[in-house]
Amino acid sequence: MSDYFGKEIFKLGFGLMRLPKLENGDIDVDQTSEMVDRFIAAGGTYFDTAYVYDGGNSEKAIKKALVERYPRECYTMATKLNARVAKDMADAKNQFQVSLERLGLEYVDYYLLHAMQEGNYRKYEEYGIWDYVKELKAEGKIKYYGFSFHDSPELLEQLLTEHPDVDFIQLQINYADWDNPNVASRANYEVARKHGVSITVMEPVKGGGLANPIPEVQKILKDADPDASFASWAIRYVASMDGIITVLSGMSNLAQMEDNLSYMKDFKPLTQEEQGVIRKAQVALNAAGEIPCTACHYCTDGCPMQIAIPEIFAAINEYKRYHNDFQMHRNYGLATRDGGKASDCIGCGQCEGACPQHLPIIELLKECAGTAE
Repeated sequence: MSDYFGKEIFKLGFGLMRLPKLENGDIDVDQTSEMVDRFIAAGGTYFDTAYVYDGGNSEKAIKKALVERYPRECYTMATKLNARVAKDMADAKNQFQVSLERLGLEYVDYYLLHAMQEGNYRKYEEYGIWDYVKELKAEGKIKYYGFSFHDSPELLEQLLTEHPDVDFIQLQINYADWDNPNVASRANYEVARKHGVSITVMEPVKGGGLANPIPEVQKILKDADPDASFASWAIRYVASMDGIITVLSGMSNLAQMEDNLSYMKDFKPLTQEEQGVIRKAQVALNAAGEIPCTACHYCTDGCPMQIAIPEIFAAINEYKRYHNDFQMHRNYGLATRDGGKASDCIGCGQCEGACPQHLPIIELLKECAGTAE
């Protein structure tokens, strides 16, 4: 691997969005504390939370489980400012102070502008947040700043060009989304590395989906290594990439922590043979009863309703894989935000005449409309 910012950091990060819960819905601080102990004992240092996680309770819980129990030099903390939930500029900027108070810290190691995407990135400009975080860095209140990102490689290219001084970014990368046009893991990763920007990774196990993948994938992985957990394949896949600071796992119980540490404490990148296993798993995912669209976009040229057909198909395909209704509606919304919905199809047939896969696109769009709308 090349030299890059954050290369020396322990490659497993503790994501704090899905902390264990008690029966009453409160965060289980005792179990979280035990997870923190195991993590630090194994060499882990990177903790990642956000102003909005669990209504602020994530920041409060990690204060009790970590900050009040360990010297400051034992860990690094990342948290995030979310402009979308702010009422105005003052409210947005005040999030930093609130986070410091919740965490019980005098400074934050990594500070991120949260969930940057087409629908909100202008808010960060409108509220002057880019300049604000630079001021915080100059004052020593944050050590490094960046942003988490959920959008197209074109927007990422724009943001990194306009803000070349960011220290790092956070991307969703996993082997299921590597070529998913809605997530664009590969394309966004390549943009970041072209700009020389290091990456922290979110959703390496795709919200838990790759910890319990479809049966076809389970067989491929178990045949290759009967003793390896499904999650280990997903996390090691991402951690093996160049330019990765750490891979954030949103561990929800002690068992998940123990499993992750079992292969990340002495992390070894995937071998060429193991990379081949992942490619087989990706093929199996793509064959899981999904619409066999190659996203060539021949169908979209000349569509009178400006329907993003490949992106709609990708959203429905992901639902067929993981049956995640929330994620499907999110992806469908992204696919239709700049054009027509599946139900807007007028049946002109232009797309079917252009499709090299000879797909019955008109009928497939009806199916997608029935599923997502």
